Amino acid sequence: MQKLNVKKLGLAIGLTGALLYLGCMILMTTVGHDGTVKFFNNLLHGLDTSSVIRMDIPLWEAGIGIIETFILGWLIGACIAAIYNATIKEI
Repeated sequence: MQKLNVKKLGLAIGLTGALLYLGCMILMTTVGHDGTVKFFNNLLHGLDTSSVIRMDIPLWEAGIGIIETFILGWLIGACIAAIYNATIKEI
């Protein structure tokens, strides 16, 4: 089995999380509160998200959120790769 590159997997998962965050920002901007609630209610099997969706998010807060999402994604990807590499058996 081949080893995973810790930095590359971290980057891939971090960027994927940041893209999902950006997609959420675009969704909220384009469809408004009602459309956002409908989208996430459908995504979460009918769970009512109307009380937790906040639309008045300042740009600086969204910027911090996308950075935090990237960092957490990178750490998760790096941990997955490191644990995978530590547990594979050499042939």
